Amino acid sequence: MDQTNKLWGARFTKKTASSMSNLSKSTHFDWRLASFDLLQTDVHVQALNNAGLLDKEELKQIRQAILQLSSELESGTLQPSTDDEDVHTAIERMIIEKVGDIGGKIRAGRSRNDQTVTDLKLFLRGSARVICQELISLITSINDQAMKHFDQAAPGFTHLQHAQPVTLGHELAKHSQGFLRDIERFIDWDERVNSCPLGAGALAGSGLIMDSLWVAKKLGFSNSSENSIDAVSDRDFVAEYLFICSVIGIHLSRIAEEIILWTSTEFGYAVLDDEFATGSSIMPQKKNPDAAELTRGKTGRLIGNLTGLLATLKALPFAYNRDLQEDKEPVFDSHDTLMLILPAFSGMISGISFNTKKLNDNAATGHSLATEIADWLVKNQVSFKKAHEISGECVKLAERKKVEVHELGFNDLQSVSTIFDKNVLSVLNVEAALALRKNHSGTSPQNVKQQIARIKDKLSVLNKWSQINPVPELK
Repeated sequence: MDQTNKLWGARFTKKTASSMSNLSKSTHFDWRLASFDLLQTDVHVQALNNAGLLDKEELKQIRQAILQLSSELESGTLQPSTDDEDVHTAIERMIIEKVGDIGGKIRAGRSRNDQTVTDLKLFLRGSARVICQELISLITSINDQAMKHFDQAAPGFTHLQHAQPVTLGHELAKHSQGFLRDIERFIDWDERVNSCPLGAGALAGSGLIMDSLWVAKKLGFSNSSENSIDAVSDRDFVAEYLFICSVIGIHLSRIAEEIILWTSTEFGYAVLDDEFATGSSIMPQKKNPDAAELTRGKTGRLIGNLTGLLATLKALPFAYNRDLQEDKEPVFDSHDTLMLILPAFSGMISGISFNTKKLNDNAATGHSLATEIADWLVKNQVSFKKAHEISGECVKLAERKKVEVHELGFNDLQSVSTIFDKNVLSVLNVEAALALRKNHSGTSPQNVKQQIARIKDKLSVLNKWSQINPVPELK
């Protein structure tokens, strides 16, 4: 590392060892924050001018240099040198190369400690919205499939055992709910991230730039951080971001597991589109659900990124510590992982075709209409405790006769209890069972259509938030 490129070192008498330089260097990953570092530098030099520490001509020259660097960065021609320790060092060096010694004035009133956390907040606020846009696309794909099958019967499961009939639309729409909560989590999170740390300095604040709120507003934040020590050491917002990414991964992984089961020969409930499946290098017949399996696997990375950061933060002394350099790589990896998974996952969902005949045929198997017997008895003034016992006896009889409980005849039912009359037969079919579940969260076809409509209404509101870029343009 070239000693002249460093932002520190005047009190040292020995050159930094190459092994120490390699350990310290971060441009290989934090260069990704260069556009945000240029933006905050532009705002910072304006604040220096406001404070009388840069004159108008100096301000003009530096801002022109920043715009030129931004244009070069956008074109891909701007790159750090091997001697740059980090993105902040690189940007300051590049500005000095363009404007000369006056570029050295930009370091006044700030520290890499408040710079790095400001850059990261700017990146994450944009990242959250981009991820949410992909989630909205995925929810839309789920909704389209759910609406297509809003009245199609399917077996419902608990403990991976047949439980009660549901509509396939209801089964699919359940996944939209979790992703809606994920988007709402990001919106809630953004409120807590919406404070600007620039001005906290190394830890004690700035004695040169007093109007921190002006700086915050120029960078798209609503407020300035309340406590300068907390501002440079806080990584709650990073941990929370990684937590939300992990939960998104878990939601994706649970759908992935379902798809893997449904598309197996044993279930045979669904078939993947060829575009979102792969084959085997040795078995010509194979059609593997790799999009689902890769998603399930990559969820482990998302969880690992969160737990790794939490371990780094545990018992860390306050103000800035170099350990905090470890906050960026898990963030970038989680962002990139989700941006890789989500488009493919949406496409996979859109292309699935369902074996509706098999789903319908299986909807009543496993004695899944036994609850209808219990509910019918309750409506006829039998306590549920007693109704449960009678229904259980009906299931035992059906198993002895090797039939499903809904296939028992009226005489069979009366042999279990004389409370039954012939009206009980009207509830022992899937259509009746589905139609009866018309409470707000129930699986009736009518409810499923209303549920999907409510999801669409929510999406239109959430989409407006996701489309607003919280990071100002550099101009």
